This record gives sequence, C-alpha cells and structure tokens, in this order.
Amino acid sequence: MSAPVRTLVAWCPDWPVVATGVDLAEPVAVVYANRIVAASPGARAQGVARGMRRRAAQGRCATLALHERDEAREARLFEPVVAALDDITPRVEVIRPGTCALVMRGPSRYFGGDAAVADLVHERLAEVVAERTDVRVGVADGPFAAELAARAANPTRLVPSGEVAGFLAPMKVDVLERPELVDVLRRLGVRTLGAFADLPASDVLARFGSDGLGAHRLACGLDERPPDARRPPVDWTVSDEIDPPADRVDRVAFLARTLADELHRRLGRDGVTCVRVGIEAETEHGEQLLRFWRHEGTLSDAAVADRVRWQLDGWLNGSAASRPSGGITRLALIPDELIAAKGRQLGFWGGETEVDQRAIRVAARLQGQLGADAVLVPEREGGRHPDSQLRLVPAATVELTGRSLDPEPDTAPWPGVLPAPSPTRVLAAPIPIEVLDERNRAVVVTGRGLLSASPFVLAARGKRIEVRHWAGPWPIDERWWDPEAHTRQARLQVVTVDGRAHLIALADGAWAITAQWD
Repeated sequence: MSAPVRTLVAWCPDWPVVATGVDLAEPVAVVYANRIVAASPGARAQGVARGMRRRAAQGRCATLALHERDEAREARLFEPVVAALDDITPRVEVIRPGTCALVMRGPSRYFGGDAAVADLVHERLAEVVAERTDVRVGVADGPFAAELAARAANPTRLVPSGEVAGFLAPMKVDVLERPELVDVLRRLGVRTLGAFADLPASDVLARFGSDGLGAHRLACGLDERPPDARRPPVDWTVSDEIDPPADRVDRVAFLARTLADELHRRLGRDGVTCVRVGIEAETEHGEQLLRFWRHEGTLSDAAVADRVRWQLDGWLNGSAASRPSGGITRLALIPDELIAAKGRQLGFWGGETEVDQRAIRVAARLQGQLGADAVLVPEREGGRHPDSQLRLVPAATVELTGRSLDPEPDTAPWPGVLPAPSPTRVLAAPIPIEVLDERNRAVVVTGRGLLSASPFVLAARGKRIEVRHWAGPWPIDERWWDPEAHTRQARLQVVTVDGRAHLIALADGAWAITAQWD
C-alpha cells in the first residue's frame, strides 16, 4: 500500500465563534440545525460542548449567548488568512472555514524541511488572525492525521513519516466523526482507533460497508480511499464568460449555480463524483484568482455552489489587500480530485427516495436564484408551547438529507407541555375572547390552577358560540428568574358546537385563542 501524501493542516480553533466578532472569554456558542457547532472557551468552562442541543446548552449556562451559524461570513473572514499562504504554495485548499491544508512535497524541499514550513505557516497565520484566536499547525501522512495533529499541537506538531498508525492508535473512535458507526463500535467494545485498525479489513467491509472500510483505512493511517492516479479530463472543467464584468456576489453566484449543475451532470454521466474542486476567476484587468475547496463527503451541486458563493464573497467583499482591482469576467469550476460515485439505494418505507433528492435539488436551485434565505423549512426546537416547538429556518442552515421532524429519543422532557395531538394551526395574531359561564360571568383560573366555573360560551368580535367540550386548564409558570422573559398563563382546550377545536390561553387576566385543530 502506498503511504498517504505528506500534508500540513493549519487550524484556527473556534472559528465560527471568532467570525461573530465577540470576545472568546464570554460564554458564546454558534448554533446550526438546533445543535451547538462551536463554543467559546468561556462557554466550555461552564459545560457547553459541541454537538449539544440548544436547550441543553442553555440549561448548562443560563447566560449563554447564541448565534446562528453564517458560513458565508466565516468563509469571507477566513479568505485573508488563507491568502497569507499563497506565496508558500499556490495549492492551498480550504477544508472548511477555519481549517486549511497544503501538500508538503514542494514547500518542504524549498524551505528546508517540514519543521521550517510548519513554523513559517504558524508565523504567517498568527500575524493575520491578530490574537483573535490561536493558530495550530500539524504535519502528518494524510490530511486526516494532519488535522488531528493540528488539534493536538501547541502550537505545532509533526508526526514522523511512517509513524501515523502509532500516533492514531490511542485516540477514541469519536474522532472519525461518523456518529452511527461510532455508536456501533462502542457497543462492540471497540473504543480506540488502534482497536478498530486491528480488525480484519474484510470483516469491516462485510459488517459496515464501504463507509466503514473508509473509516478503517483512516484508523490504519492510510488515505480513506486508495489514490487514483488518473487526472480529470480537461473537458470536465466548466466555465463561462461574464459580460459586463461583475463586481457583486449575487450576479456571479447565479452563474455559479448553473455551472455547478453542469459540472454535476458531466461527472454523473461518467459515474464519478468530486471531493475537491478548484474555483477559478479572472478579472477584467487580467488577474487570476484560484482557490481549492475539499469536502470528504463528496461535493454535490448544491455544496459546490455554496463554496463558490463563499469564495466569491471572500474575494469581492473581503479585506482591501486581497480584493481584486476589477470586476470578474470569467468563472470556472475545476474538478481536481474524483472518486467513483457510490450510487443510491432507493427506500421503500421512510428511506431516501428519488423524490427526496429532487426536492433537495429544487430547494438548492431556488436558493441560487432568490438567495440563501429565500427557502424556509420547519425545524423542531422543543418547548412547552405550540408556537415554540417548530420554527421556519433557511434551508441552507440545516441538513436536508434524512431529516425528520419527529422528536428525537434523547429529547429532554418538557413538564407542562400540552398533551398530543398538537394543534394543526398556530395563529400569528391571537384572537382576544371572553370565556363566560352559564350565568354570563367571566371564567378565571384560581391560584391553585382550577377554573372558577365550567366554560359555557366563547364571546369574540360581537359573536357568541357555545362550548360543547373542554379540557384543562394546564397552568404554566416559565422563566420566573428572568423578569423580562417571565411568562405565567393557563391553557385550555375547548370544542365549540360548530365542531371546531381551539386552544385558548389566559395571560395577564385576558383570554385569547392561540391555536386551532382542523
């Protein structure tokens, strides 16, 4: 087996938090798809961890400030950091905003060894980030081991060539970042990469499939996939001219969506998919801009379009030093590293289907045409009230593949939540009403959470309708420790004689219809 390519990875910790511009000493976290993706040192000191659900994190730290993730902003602010390495090698590739990599073969020979290159990269990046965060540099055989070396660096760490397997062996299988595979391995008693690497590759393939085999290769200190010496044909590169020259991201991003679709179709015809793409732009003054982006999960057309948009934002709206002097006249997408397409097994009951993929492609196309925030999808958050359990979020901020709105098994309980089924319609503006008993007196809720009398009539907007059935009340006293957010109310379910079911709530001495069942 050939050894992985010697690679340097530079990592800027907590970059999603850094991109928000806040002080890292404060308890701050960045949220994506209702989970914590990054936390400041101040938040981690109070028990907030990556992967934790939003409510659980707030339970650990009551003063936690939450920011929605903005990958475009992260990429824009990271572009000057990556640009600082352009004179070391022209092939710096961005793994994600905050993490970049470069192949060591050329730079190591030119600058006098791996240690010299690592020190130079650390010096350049530390100067650019200007104490906003640390910079850590790792060098090892292959990008996987190099990134783990960077995370363990202080500030640099070099893993000698040929010793990657020993470096990885004591690490927990969690570093593979494959939650389902890691869960099974733990239950089988395989808790370290060394123990996983000791398993026969044929048995791993039979039990876990190609994804498990790729993870096993990483645990053994090899590349996830065997190297492919073939160079992508020139005709797989897609490009187009822009006339007049564009100096706005939205104009070029629209073209990028079209090019990404075309690239995806060309690769699909030949049964391959892209894991590293080069984004090349030419300006009206002849400037050539090139940046490589990697995504180990393979780059779909939507993922390519996102990375093009982020990169263009970094070039056109970044720092004045790295901004091009003129508008962009040509854009090209270069498939730089390809693997065989895995194909897709269509589901029968609840599995991934072609309809799901078409819906995802339509959503991505609309985002490219109307903007990243134009397409909204529901996201479950948890809560005691129907209007807080689901909210609409931009489709670009959540993982659409395999998502479900069903509550997760580990979702924390919500004492005081309404019994199922939930209302089918939550009113944007509650309707004020009066709740009267048989003697035409107002119905109230006592201090013990009981009704003063049985509801008999609902009166609203000059109309009265009789109540046939009712259930409740369900009193609730939330956030009593916060005077501004304190909520105290009682909820009641009623069915009127016309067959309609309503959720009504008493707050501050006034009743209102807040939701309805169809």
